[in-house]
Amino acid sequence: MVQYTLAQSPEILLTVPGKDSAKAREKAMDQLMKLMEEGELPTDLEEGFGPGQLIEVKETSVDTTSGEDAITQAVQVLSNLASLKLKVQESRAEALEIRKAIDVLFSDQSVTEEEITRLKEGFKLLKNFAQANLRYQEARTKAEHARQVLDKALKSPD
Repeated sequence: MVQYTLAQSPEILLTVPGKDSAKAREKAMDQLMKLMEEGELPTDLEEGFGPGQLIEVKETSVDTTSGEDAITQAVQVLSNLASLKLKVQESRAEALEIRKAIDVLFSDQSVTEEEITRLKEGFKLLKNFAQANLRYQEARTKAEHARQVLDKALKSPD
Protein backbone atom coordinates (compact mmCIF):
# COMPACT_ATOMS: atom_id res chain seq x y z
CA MET A 1 0.00 0.00 0.00
CA VAL A 2 1.13 3.50 -0.77
CA GLN A 3 -0.39 6.77 0.43
CA TYR A 4 -0.34 10.18 -1.19
CA THR A 5 -1.31 13.63 0.03
CA LEU A 6 -1.49 17.14 -1.39
CA ALA A 7 0.66 20.08 -0.34
CA GLN A 8 -2.53 22.19 -0.33
CA SER A 9 -4.41 19.73 1.94
CA PRO A 10 -2.07 17.51 3.94
CA GLU A 11 -5.03 16.07 5.87
CA ILE A 12 -6.23 14.31 2.67
CA LEU A 13 -4.79 10.80 2.33
CA LEU A 14 -5.21 8.81 -0.88
CA THR A 15 -4.40 5.12 -0.40
CA VAL A 16 -3.78 2.79 -3.33
CA PRO A 17 -2.45 -0.78 -3.48
CA GLY A 18 1.13 -1.43 -4.56
CA LYS A 19 4.27 0.66 -4.52
CA ASP A 20 4.85 4.23 -5.69
CA SER A 21 4.57 4.11 -9.47
CA ALA A 22 2.97 5.97 -12.35
CA LYS A 23 0.05 3.53 -12.23
CA ALA A 24 -0.42 4.01 -8.46
CA ARG A 25 -0.33 7.79 -8.92
CA GLU A 26 -2.99 7.57 -11.63
CA LYS A 27 -5.21 5.56 -9.27
CA ALA A 28 -4.66 8.22 -6.59
CA MET A 29 -5.59 10.91 -9.14
CA ASP A 30 -8.83 8.99 -9.83
CA GLN A 31 -9.62 9.08 -6.09
CA LEU A 32 -8.77 12.79 -6.02
CA MET A 33 -11.08 13.52 -8.95
CA LYS A 34 -13.87 11.63 -7.18
CA LEU A 35 -13.35 13.74 -4.03
CA MET A 36 -13.48 16.89 -6.16
CA GLU A 37 -16.70 15.78 -7.89
CA GLU A 38 -18.31 15.01 -4.54
CA GLY A 39 -17.24 18.41 -3.19
CA GLU A 40 -15.24 16.81 -0.39
CA LEU A 41 -11.89 18.36 -1.31
CA PRO A 42 -11.32 21.32 1.04
CA THR A 43 -9.09 23.21 -1.44
CA ASP A 44 -9.39 24.24 -5.05
CA LEU A 45 -6.59 22.83 -7.16
CA GLU A 46 -5.14 24.91 -9.94
CA GLU A 47 -5.53 23.70 -13.50
CA GLY A 48 -2.67 21.50 -14.58
CA PHE A 49 -2.43 19.65 -11.26
CA GLY A 50 -1.05 16.23 -12.11
CA PRO A 51 0.04 12.93 -10.59
CA GLY A 52 3.61 14.19 -10.25
CA GLN A 53 2.47 16.76 -7.69
CA LEU A 54 1.11 14.13 -5.31
CA ILE A 55 3.30 13.70 -2.26
CA GLU A 56 4.06 10.17 -1.12
CA VAL A 57 3.43 9.67 2.59
CA LYS A 58 6.10 7.56 4.24
CA GLU A 59 4.91 5.67 7.29
CA THR A 60 7.16 5.99 10.30
CA SER A 61 6.72 3.96 13.41
CA VAL A 62 6.28 5.90 16.62
CA ASP A 63 8.79 3.59 18.30
CA THR A 64 11.51 4.21 15.73
CA THR A 65 10.93 7.92 15.33
CA SER A 66 13.88 9.80 16.76
CA GLY A 67 13.33 12.64 19.20
CA GLU A 68 14.24 15.20 16.56
CA ASP A 69 11.70 13.76 14.11
CA ALA A 70 9.03 13.88 16.80
CA ILE A 71 9.84 17.53 17.47
CA THR A 72 9.75 18.38 13.75
CA GLN A 73 6.44 16.59 13.40
CA ALA A 74 5.04 18.36 16.47
CA VAL A 75 6.01 21.75 15.06
CA GLN A 76 4.33 20.88 11.74
CA VAL A 77 1.14 19.85 13.55
CA LEU A 78 1.13 23.11 15.52
CA SER A 79 1.83 25.13 12.37
CA ASN A 80 -1.13 23.46 10.67
CA LEU A 81 -3.28 24.27 13.70
CA ALA A 82 -2.22 27.93 13.52
CA SER A 83 -3.11 28.13 9.82
CA LEU A 84 -6.49 26.52 10.36
CA LYS A 85 -7.26 28.79 13.30
CA LEU A 86 -6.50 31.87 11.21
CA LYS A 87 -8.65 30.58 8.35
CA VAL A 88 -11.58 29.92 10.70
CA GLN A 89 -11.26 33.32 12.37
CA GLU A 90 -11.14 35.15 9.04
CA SER A 91 -14.35 33.60 7.75
CA ARG A 92 -16.36 33.23 10.98
CA ALA A 93 -18.12 36.63 10.98
CA GLU A 94 -19.21 36.40 7.36
CA ALA A 95 -20.34 32.79 7.78
CA LEU A 96 -22.44 33.70 10.81
CA GLU A 97 -24.08 36.54 8.85
CA ILE A 98 -24.98 34.09 6.09
CA ARG A 99 -26.31 31.66 8.69
CA LYS A 100 -28.61 34.36 10.08
CA ALA A 101 -29.80 35.21 6.57
CA ILE A 102 -30.89 31.58 6.07
CA ASP A 103 -33.69 32.11 8.58
CA VAL A 104 -35.56 34.22 6.01
CA LEU A 105 -36.10 31.03 4.00
CA PHE A 106 -38.17 29.61 6.87
CA SER A 107 -40.33 32.66 7.44
CA ASP A 108 -43.45 33.91 5.67
CA GLN A 109 -41.58 37.08 4.80
CA SER A 110 -41.18 37.66 1.06
CA VAL A 111 -37.68 37.77 -0.41
CA THR A 112 -36.22 39.26 -3.55
CA GLU A 113 -34.38 37.36 -6.22
CA GLU A 114 -31.28 39.37 -5.28
CA GLU A 115 -31.49 38.14 -1.66
CA ILE A 116 -31.82 34.53 -2.82
CA THR A 117 -28.86 34.94 -5.19
CA ARG A 118 -26.76 36.43 -2.36
CA LEU A 119 -27.77 33.51 -0.12
CA LYS A 120 -26.82 30.94 -2.75
CA GLU A 121 -23.43 32.58 -3.19
CA GLY A 122 -22.99 32.56 0.57
CA PHE A 123 -23.64 28.84 0.88
CA LYS A 124 -20.19 28.03 -0.53
CA LEU A 125 -18.54 30.30 2.04
CA LEU A 126 -20.68 28.79 4.77
CA LYS A 127 -19.70 25.27 3.69
CA ASN A 128 -16.01 26.20 3.52
CA PHE A 129 -16.17 27.76 6.98
CA ALA A 130 -17.93 24.73 8.46
CA GLN A 131 -15.41 22.33 6.91
CA ALA A 132 -12.45 24.46 8.04
CA ASN A 133 -13.93 24.65 11.53
CA LEU A 134 -14.25 20.84 11.69
CA ARG A 135 -10.67 20.43 10.46
CA TYR A 136 -9.56 22.98 13.06
CA GLN A 137 -11.31 21.06 15.87
CA GLU A 138 -9.69 17.80 14.73
CA ALA A 139 -6.27 19.45 14.39
CA ARG A 140 -6.63 20.97 17.84
CA THR A 141 -7.13 17.52 19.34
CA LYS A 142 -4.02 16.20 17.54
CA ALA A 143 -2.05 19.29 18.52
CA GLU A 144 -2.46 18.51 22.22
CA HIS A 145 0.00 15.63 21.81
CA ALA A 146 2.32 17.85 19.78
CA ARG A 147 2.32 20.43 22.56
CA GLN A 148 3.23 17.71 25.09
CA VAL A 149 6.12 16.54 22.87
CA LEU A 150 7.47 20.09 22.70
CA ASP A 151 6.96 20.69 26.42
CA LYS A 152 8.97 17.53 27.15
CA ALA A 153 11.73 18.56 24.74
CA LEU A 154 11.91 22.07 26.20
CA LYS A 155 12.19 20.92 29.81
CA SER A 156 15.59 21.66 31.25
CA PRO A 157 17.38 18.74 32.88
CA ASP A 158 17.44 19.30 36.64
